[in-house]
Amino acid sequence: MFTGLIEQVGIVKNIQSKAEGKIFEIIATFSKELKIGESVAINGACQSVIKIKDDTFCVFCMKESLNRTNLDLIKVGEYVNLERALILGQRLDGHIVQGHIDSTAKFLNSKKQGDSEIFEFEYDTKYIVDKGSIAINGISLTICKVNKNSFCISVIPQTLERTNLKYLKYGDFVNIEIDIFAKYIEKFLSANHNKEKRISLEFLRENGF
Repeated sequence: MFTGLIEQVGIVKNIQSKAEGKIFEIIATFSKELKIGESVAINGACQSVIKIKDDTFCVFCMKESLNRTNLDLIKVGEYVNLERALILGQRLDGHIVQGHIDSTAKFLNSKKQGDSEIFEFEYDTKYIVDKGSIAINGISLTICKVNKNSFCISVIPQTLERTNLKYLKYGDFVNIEIDIFAKYIEKFLSANHNKEKRISLEFLRENGF
Protein backbone atom coordinates (compact mmCIF):
# COMPACT_ATOMS: atom_id res chain seq x y z
CA MET A 1 0.00 0.00 0.00
CA PHE A 2 1.22 3.50 -0.87
CA THR A 3 0.21 7.12 -0.37
CA GLY A 4 1.06 8.63 -3.74
CA LEU A 5 3.64 10.97 -2.21
CA ILE A 6 6.82 10.46 -4.24
CA GLU A 7 9.99 10.00 -2.15
CA GLN A 8 12.43 10.69 -4.95
CA VAL A 9 13.01 10.49 -8.68
CA GLY A 10 15.30 7.64 -9.67
CA ILE A 11 17.28 7.06 -12.86
CA VAL A 12 17.06 3.85 -14.89
CA LYS A 13 20.62 2.56 -15.09
CA ASN A 14 20.10 -0.70 -16.95
CA ILE A 15 17.30 -2.77 -18.52
CA GLN A 16 17.67 -6.49 -19.17
CA SER A 17 15.03 -8.24 -21.28
CA LYS A 18 13.95 -11.74 -20.30
CA ALA A 19 11.47 -14.17 -21.84
CA GLU A 20 9.04 -13.53 -18.98
CA GLY A 21 9.58 -9.76 -18.61
CA LYS A 22 12.31 -7.21 -17.88
CA ILE A 23 14.78 -6.52 -15.07
CA PHE A 24 15.16 -2.84 -14.26
CA GLU A 25 18.18 -1.52 -12.38
CA ILE A 26 17.44 1.86 -10.82
CA ILE A 27 19.67 4.42 -9.12
CA ALA A 28 18.16 5.63 -5.83
CA THR A 29 19.67 7.11 -2.67
CA PHE A 30 17.59 4.80 -0.45
CA SER A 31 18.84 1.60 -2.16
CA LYS A 32 20.98 0.59 0.85
CA GLU A 33 17.89 0.78 3.10
CA LEU A 34 15.92 -1.72 1.01
CA LYS A 35 15.50 -5.44 1.63
CA ILE A 36 15.05 -8.25 -0.87
CA GLY A 37 11.34 -8.74 -1.49
CA GLU A 38 10.42 -5.23 -0.36
CA SER A 39 7.83 -3.37 -2.42
CA VAL A 40 8.71 -0.19 -4.29
CA ALA A 41 6.30 1.70 -6.54
CA ILE A 42 7.98 2.64 -9.81
CA ASN A 43 5.89 5.22 -11.65
CA GLY A 44 3.12 3.95 -9.39
CA ALA A 45 3.52 0.26 -10.31
CA CYS A 46 4.22 -1.94 -7.29
CA GLN A 47 7.38 -4.01 -7.87
CA SER A 48 9.41 -6.34 -5.65
CA VAL A 49 13.12 -5.81 -5.06
CA ILE A 50 15.22 -8.77 -6.27
CA LYS A 51 18.76 -7.36 -5.94
CA ILE A 52 20.50 -4.51 -4.12
CA LYS A 53 23.83 -2.83 -4.86
CA ASP A 54 25.48 0.22 -3.29
CA ASP A 55 23.42 2.87 -5.01
CA THR A 56 21.02 0.82 -7.14
CA PHE A 57 18.31 -1.79 -6.76
CA CYS A 58 16.74 -4.19 -9.25
CA VAL A 59 13.16 -5.31 -9.81
CA PHE A 60 11.70 -7.90 -12.15
CA CYS A 61 8.68 -6.62 -14.08
CA MET A 62 6.45 -9.38 -15.48
CA LYS A 63 4.82 -9.20 -18.92
CA GLU A 64 1.40 -8.52 -17.39
CA SER A 65 2.77 -5.38 -15.73
CA LEU A 66 4.63 -4.34 -18.87
CA ASN A 67 1.41 -4.62 -20.88
CA ARG A 68 -0.60 -2.51 -18.42
CA THR A 69 1.94 0.21 -17.65
CA ASN A 70 4.41 2.58 -19.27
CA LEU A 71 7.36 0.59 -17.91
CA ASP A 72 7.77 -1.21 -21.23
CA LEU A 73 8.36 2.18 -22.88
CA ILE A 74 11.05 3.31 -20.45
CA LYS A 75 14.62 3.61 -21.68
CA VAL A 76 17.99 3.70 -19.91
CA GLY A 77 18.68 7.17 -18.52
CA GLU A 78 15.03 8.10 -18.03
CA TYR A 79 13.57 9.32 -14.74
CA VAL A 80 11.03 7.33 -12.72
CA ASN A 81 8.99 8.22 -9.63
CA LEU A 82 9.81 6.11 -6.57
CA GLU A 83 7.89 5.44 -3.37
CA ARG A 84 8.46 2.79 -0.74
CA ALA A 85 5.51 1.02 0.87
CA LEU A 86 3.51 2.80 3.56
CA ILE A 87 4.50 2.10 7.17
CA LEU A 88 1.54 1.51 9.50
CA GLY A 89 1.09 4.43 11.86
CA GLN A 90 2.16 7.08 9.37
CA ARG A 91 -0.12 9.94 8.37
CA LEU A 92 -1.89 9.25 5.08
CA ASP A 93 -1.22 12.59 3.43
CA GLY A 94 -2.03 11.51 -0.13
CA HIS A 95 -4.74 8.90 -0.76
CA ILE A 96 -4.87 5.10 -0.67
CA VAL A 97 -2.80 3.86 -3.61
CA GLN A 98 -2.40 0.12 -4.20
CA GLY A 99 0.31 0.23 -6.81
CA HIS A 100 -1.91 -1.77 -9.17
CA ILE A 101 -1.99 0.16 -12.44
CA ASP A 102 -5.31 0.14 -14.32
CA SER A 103 -3.98 1.42 -17.66
CA THR A 104 -2.08 4.28 -19.27
CA ALA A 105 -3.16 7.76 -20.41
CA LYS A 106 -1.67 10.00 -23.10
CA PHE A 107 -0.28 13.39 -22.11
CA LEU A 108 -1.84 16.13 -24.24
CA ASN A 109 -0.62 19.49 -22.97
CA SER A 110 0.18 21.69 -19.98
CA LYS A 111 -0.21 25.39 -19.28
CA LYS A 112 0.59 27.77 -16.47
CA GLN A 113 -2.22 28.95 -14.24
CA GLY A 114 -0.93 31.26 -11.54
CA ASP A 115 1.73 29.45 -9.53
CA SER A 116 0.44 26.04 -10.62
CA GLU A 117 0.50 24.17 -13.92
CA ILE A 118 -2.50 22.44 -15.49
CA PHE A 119 -1.85 19.07 -17.16
CA GLU A 120 -4.36 17.45 -19.51
CA PHE A 121 -4.48 13.71 -20.27
CA GLU A 122 -6.50 11.76 -22.82
CA TYR A 123 -8.39 9.01 -20.96
CA ASP A 124 -11.78 7.35 -20.56
CA THR A 125 -13.46 9.46 -17.85
CA LYS A 126 -15.89 6.78 -16.68
CA TYR A 127 -14.39 6.74 -13.17
CA ILE A 128 -13.17 10.34 -13.17
CA VAL A 129 -14.98 12.92 -11.04
CA ASP A 130 -14.21 16.58 -10.44
CA LYS A 131 -12.18 17.02 -7.22
CA GLY A 132 -11.67 13.25 -7.02
CA SER A 133 -8.34 11.52 -6.44
CA ILE A 134 -6.19 9.79 -9.04
CA ALA A 135 -2.63 8.43 -9.12
CA ILE A 136 -0.56 9.44 -12.17
CA ASN A 137 2.85 7.76 -12.38
CA GLY A 138 2.26 7.00 -8.71
CA ILE A 139 1.61 10.63 -7.71
CA SER A 140 -1.48 11.33 -5.64
CA LEU A 141 -3.29 14.15 -7.45
CA THR A 142 -6.67 15.88 -7.46
CA ILE A 143 -8.73 16.18 -10.63
CA CYS A 144 -9.64 19.80 -11.42
CA LYS A 145 -11.59 19.37 -14.68
CA VAL A 146 -13.34 16.52 -16.48
CA ASN A 147 -13.97 16.58 -20.23
CA LYS A 148 -15.65 13.98 -22.44
CA ASN A 149 -12.44 12.13 -23.32
CA SER A 150 -9.85 13.81 -21.11
CA PHE A 151 -9.24 15.19 -17.65
CA CYS A 152 -7.03 17.84 -16.06
CA ILE A 153 -4.99 18.04 -12.87
CA SER A 154 -3.43 21.07 -11.23
CA VAL A 155 0.17 20.60 -10.11
CA ILE A 156 1.84 22.82 -7.54
CA PRO A 157 5.52 23.80 -8.03
CA GLN A 158 6.72 21.50 -5.22
CA THR A 159 5.13 18.41 -6.84
CA LEU A 160 6.46 19.39 -10.26
CA GLU A 161 9.97 19.75 -8.88
CA ARG A 162 9.92 16.43 -6.95
CA THR A 163 8.47 14.17 -9.69
CA ASN A 164 8.98 13.24 -13.32
CA LEU A 165 5.93 15.16 -14.53
CA LYS A 166 8.23 18.00 -15.57
CA TYR A 167 9.81 15.76 -18.22
CA LEU A 168 6.53 14.91 -20.01
CA LYS A 169 6.27 15.61 -23.74
CA TYR A 170 3.18 15.48 -25.95
CA GLY A 171 2.20 11.87 -26.62
CA ASP A 172 4.04 10.42 -23.62
CA PHE A 173 2.11 7.77 -21.70
CA VAL A 174 1.66 7.86 -17.93
CA ASN A 175 0.45 5.16 -15.55
CA ILE A 176 -3.06 5.58 -14.17
CA GLU A 177 -4.49 4.09 -11.00
CA ILE A 178 -8.13 4.99 -10.42
CA ASP A 179 -9.35 5.66 -6.88
CA ILE A 180 -10.15 2.20 -5.46
CA PHE A 181 -13.37 3.47 -3.88
CA ALA A 182 -14.77 4.42 -7.30
CA LYS A 183 -14.34 0.85 -8.52
CA TYR A 184 -15.90 -0.64 -5.37
CA ILE A 185 -18.90 1.67 -5.65
CA GLU A 186 -19.46 0.68 -9.28
CA LYS A 187 -19.20 -3.02 -8.36
CA PHE A 188 -21.72 -2.58 -5.54
CA LEU A 189 -24.19 -0.66 -7.66
CA SER A 190 -23.81 -3.08 -10.55
CA ALA A 191 -24.48 -6.06 -8.26
CA ASN A 192 -27.58 -4.41 -6.80
CA HIS A 193 -28.82 -3.47 -10.26
CA ASN A 194 -28.50 -7.06 -11.44
CA LYS A 195 -30.33 -8.33 -8.35
CA GLU A 196 -33.21 -5.99 -9.05
CA LYS A 197 -33.50 -7.48 -12.51
CA ARG A 198 -33.67 -11.01 -11.10
CA ILE A 199 -36.16 -10.59 -8.27
CA SER A 200 -37.75 -13.95 -7.49
CA LEU A 201 -39.51 -15.71 -4.60
CA GLU A 202 -36.13 -17.13 -3.53
CA PHE A 203 -34.55 -13.65 -3.58
CA LEU A 204 -37.41 -12.23 -1.48
CA ARG A 205 -37.14 -15.03 1.10
CA GLU A 206 -33.38 -14.53 1.40
CA ASN A 207 -33.96 -10.85 2.13
CA GLY A 208 -36.64 -11.33 4.79
CA PHE A 209 -39.81 -10.91 2.74
